[in-house]
Amino acid sequence: MNEDVAKISDLETLFGNIVGAALGFAGITLFVMLIVGGFRYITAGGDPKGVETAKKTIGNAIAGLVLVTLSFLTLQLIQNFTGVNVTEFKIVD
Repeated sequence: MNEDVAKISDLETLFGNIVGAALGFAGITLFVMLIVGGFRYITAGGDPKGVETAKKTIGNAIAGLVLVTLSFLTLQLIQNFTGVNVTEFKIVD
């Protein structure tokens, strides 16, 4: 049997890699948004428009962090109630 042939079960690994990369990207993006918002706040120099823009950036970063955290906690809650591991992608053979 040729081991180089793609199998349907390889989708499990692919999906896991995509989810891991997406979560990593979300974390990096949130961190960068917080840094940019803080920098804008510091350099606003008392300009009300600049301060407001910085506060919105920081608020959006925190809202994104809350959204990602609540999504993960919702999946964990589903897993605890049903016993089904919804965070793991498995193809039934």
